[in-house]
Amino acid sequence: MRPLLLAFAVCAFAADEIVLHNGFRLQAVRVETVGEKLLLHTATGTVEINRADVAEVEALPEAPKPVAVEALPAQPPPAPMVPERPKTPKDLLRDAADQTGLPPEFLLSIAKVESAFQPNAISPKGAIGVMQLMPATAKALNANPYDTRENIEAGARLMRDLLVKYEAYPDQVYRALSAYNAGPGAVQKYNGIPPYQETRQYVEKVLNEYHRLKVAASNTENR
Repeated sequence: MRPLLLAFAVCAFAADEIVLHNGFRLQAVRVETVGEKLLLHTATGTVEINRADVAEVEALPEAPKPVAVEALPAQPPPAPMVPERPKTPKDLLRDAADQTGLPPEFLLSIAKVESAFQPNAISPKGAIGVMQLMPATAKALNANPYDTRENIEAGARLMRDLLVKYEAYPDQVYRALSAYNAGPGAVQKYNGIPPYQETRQYVEKVLNEYHRLKVAASNTENR
């Protein structure tokens, strides 16, 4: 008896599409004939069909040859990442003004009078940073006074809340600035700007700086 392997013959229609009489199509990378059966070796396994079920065999188009790597044009190296410029206190003040709806010139004026925009400024009374927050005030506002961004955002929120607090008064801005400097208790005690020389000078300096910035901005726009 011949060895069983001699009964197997590899057909010539490898990598072809086998069309069955029922209309189904099967793709095979290799086909073997075993008597009246065909073994279709596909990418996922082996399928056995009757030879009589085959209507025709269609050759698949030859796969394109891979392009040699050396033939590809050399790609330029990626451009180096330019580090983003860190924001200055003035940048952060403008951002905070946008967030709270305050005029940026107003917030810039307060920061200039408070600390001259110095993040590391510490007053003799213990006020910290650009907006000169007292530790207890910063804690109440859930802010780290030594973080410049948090310091500025907390100071902006505090000023906005003070302006809202005194919005019914004709001297709203004077009261809000006085409360920022001397505390709301002092404003309530004297029903307006307290008679403290420091507070009165503070309010005057902030408003003078605010008007100066507004005039400068107006002149720039009119050029």
